[in-house]
Amino acid sequence: MKFYSTNRQVPHVDLADALLEGQAADRGLYMPLQVPSIADIISRAKDLSYPELAAQVLSLYADGVFSRAEMEDICADAYNFEVPVEPVIGRRHILRLDCGPSASFKDFAARFMGRALGRLVTARGRELLILTATSGDTGSAVAHAFLGVPGIRVLVLFPTDEVSDRQRRQMTTLGGNIATISVSGKFDDCQALVKRAFSDPDLSGLQLSSANSINIGRLLPQSVYYIYAASRIADIAGGEKVIISVPSGNFGNLMGGVLAFRGGLPVQKFVVATNANDEVPVFFQTEQYRKIEPSIVCLSNAMNVGHPSNLARLVDLYGGHLDEKGVLHRVPDMAAIRRDFYGVSISDDATRDTIGRVFRETGVMLEPHGAVGWAGLERFFESHPELADCPALSLETAHPAKFPDEVIRLTGTAPTLPDALKGLDALAERYDHMAVDYAAFKQILLEKYR
Repeated sequence: MKFYSTNRQVPHVDLADALLEGQAADRGLYMPLQVPSIADIISRAKDLSYPELAAQVLSLYADGVFSRAEMEDICADAYNFEVPVEPVIGRRHILRLDCGPSASFKDFAARFMGRALGRLVTARGRELLILTATSGDTGSAVAHAFLGVPGIRVLVLFPTDEVSDRQRRQMTTLGGNIATISVSGKFDDCQALVKRAFSDPDLSGLQLSSANSINIGRLLPQSVYYIYAASRIADIAGGEKVIISVPSGNFGNLMGGVLAFRGGLPVQKFVVATNANDEVPVFFQTEQYRKIEPSIVCLSNAMNVGHPSNLARLVDLYGGHLDEKGVLHRVPDMAAIRRDFYGVSISDDATRDTIGRVFRETGVMLEPHGAVGWAGLERFFESHPELADCPALSLETAHPAKFPDEVIRLTGTAPTLPDALKGLDALAERYDHMAVDYAAFKQILLEKYR
């Protein structure tokens, strides 16, 4: 299996090099040269455990890098928690991706990457510095997944005012090989600093990689839970199509689903639900792409992204070319995009209304990101009543306990605190602070990590 860059200016690489590099040298993002068929796996998916399914799917991409036995070991170790598919009303379900060690969907990718990269670093005898920008949950998932992994150090950048208290503490209380920097800016600023570092020749000796969704290692394992959940609510082996609503910020989560779809998962429509940062739904409607600068601060903070990196991958799959700066060089097949995707923007008021209303009517507790997804699904069915009986999933991407004040105010009920969040408030935090200044960031890297 080979991977190419969306900017198509560098040679193809195997999975090992794609994982280790993170971003291609031409600033493009790696994609599989061919998306492998999962038809045979789909025929058996409902009878497989989550680790078994993950090992079979991911082995298709890891040929020549990890053996099937190695992949089975990686997945058995990574996925030792529940993946509940919770019925809500009729054939509509919530896929709860918040039961891992950091209580967010980012655990599915981060734990795979931690174990895979750990093996590669050991085999190649080289140290690696993972640079990661986070808008909320990525940082904590990556930090927990790589904590104590020999040969790997992690540096996480987060926007000072746009992560919740518990999200920040999950990153800043670990120590060891995990370091964090609070940046006086937006997530897009943090992401830009990280991307620039990858293409800086002065830093070529640092052996940099990324655990952001610019790394293909984030997308591949995220494709698995789409197959797993769909097989639990629909006869996908018989071709029954599902509708899937994905709360979207940097679009890595959606792209995992798109890879499963391209491999053969029968999907009727992806509902692409954003908050007020609606650059992608507007692009779907108008065929004009414009970044939102600065990004808009919303209740669903992990989705406060004004220029999602992974849109370049989606555009590429549909025959277009969007570069890392947001310049659309070639328009993709917009008719096909509108056939497969339904874009919708959900306001903070609608998000709050959804959290309160769904809890009162069904007893299901959502947090802001999951509420955006559920509200998007409702909007889709309002405009497509003829599909009301189709099996549907909405992704719940973080635990409600990460946003206790808002959830309690809207539902009148305190969310149960998962083990992953217990005791955080009593731990000491340690992190640095900086302005949005690439020269200063570069100096930190050279002084502390060279």
